[in-house]
Amino acid sequence: MCSIYMLVVAIVLPCCFEILSLNCGTLMKETLRYLAGIVGPSGYGSKSTAEQVANSCSYLVDSQRLTAIITGATSGIGEETARAVAKRGVRVVIPARDIKKAAELKERIRKDNPNAEVILCEIDLSSLASVKRFCNEFLALGLPLNILINNAGIFSQKLEFSEDKFEMTFATNYLGHYLLTEMLIQKMIETAEQTGIQGRIINLSSVIHSWVGRDCFHFNQMLHPINYNGTRAYAQSKLATILHAKEIAKQLKAKNANVTINAVHPGIVKTGIFRAHKGFITDSIFFIASKLLKSISQGASTSCYVALSPQVEGMSGKYFVDCNESNCSVLANDESEARRLWRQTRALIRRRLYQTPC
Repeated sequence: MCSIYMLVVAIVLPCCFEILSLNCGTLMKETLRYLAGIVGPSGYGSKSTAEQVANSCSYLVDSQRLTAIITGATSGIGEETARAVAKRGVRVVIPARDIKKAAELKERIRKDNPNAEVILCEIDLSSLASVKRFCNEFLALGLPLNILINNAGIFSQKLEFSEDKFEMTFATNYLGHYLLTEMLIQKMIETAEQTGIQGRIINLSSVIHSWVGRDCFHFNQMLHPINYNGTRAYAQSKLATILHAKEIAKQLKAKNANVTINAVHPGIVKTGIFRAHKGFITDSIFFIASKLLKSISQGASTSCYVALSPQVEGMSGKYFVDCNESNCSVLANDESEARRLWRQTRALIRRRLYQTPC
C-alpha cells in the first residue's frame, strides 16, 4: 500500500510544485488557465487533444508520406500519439518489446483508418544491443525518417538492472533513446535534405525533472545507485532527456541540419492504477489529483503539436508544456551539464557496443 501512496504523491506533487513556485498573481492566473484549458500563444492549452492538434496541423505534405518512429506506442500516450498521426497519413513505425500488443494496436489503427501504414519491429529499449539491432533493421528498409518520438518510459519502485547492468529506469528512459537517436539522426538529416521537410525529434520528459539538484545528478551513481529511490530515478532520467535535447540541438545547428529536437512534458495523465486500491487516504488523494490530471488524448497533444505544427518550424532545444513553449529548471538549461552528460553517455556506449575509446 505504501508504494501506491508514493506513486500518487509522485503524480500530484510535480503539478503542485509547479504551481506553488509562482507568485500569487501568476498563481491564480496559471491555475485558472490550466484547469479551464485556456489556450496559450499556440492556440492550444491543457484541454487540447491529440486529434484536435493533428487535424489542424498543415505541416504534413499530402504529396509525400512522412515516416515516424514512436517508442512506447503500445499503450497510453504513445498509443494515442501513433493513432492520431497515422490518421493524418503518417507512416508509423512501432518498435515494441511485446509484438503481440503491437499487432493489436496495428489492428486498432487500421480499423480506425484502413489506409494507415503501420510497421512493427521488436526492441527492448533497456538493452543497447537490442536498440542497435532495431536501428540496423529499420535502416535496411530504405525508408525515409521525418519524425522520431522518444516516448517510452518506465517508473520502477524497486531497484532493477538491465542486461547491460545499468539501473533499469535510466537505461530505458534515457540510454536507450540516446542510442536510438544517435543511430538514426543521420537518416533524418538526409531525409530532410532530400525532401525539404524539416525533421523533428521529440523527447518525452516531465515537470518532475525540476526535483533534481546538481548534487543528485552524477552519471555513475545513476547507472549504479546505492540508495535507490524510484521517484528520484525517474526524475533524473527525465532531466537527462531534456539535457540530451539541448545538446543535440546545438550539434544540429552547428551542422546546419534541417532537423530539430525538443523536449515535452505531456502533463499528469489519468490512469487506472489507483482504482483497485480502496481506502480513505488513497481515495482522498486521488480525488484531489483527479482535478489536475489529463486524459490520455490530452496528454498526447503536446507530442503531436511539436511533431506536426508549422508554428514549431525552426524551434530546437526547447521545452514544451500544454502545446506551448515553457521554462525548464536551471539545471536543465545548463549547457556545460548537457555537454558533459552527452560525452559520458557517448563514451559509455562506445565502450559497451563498439569496444572503442571515446
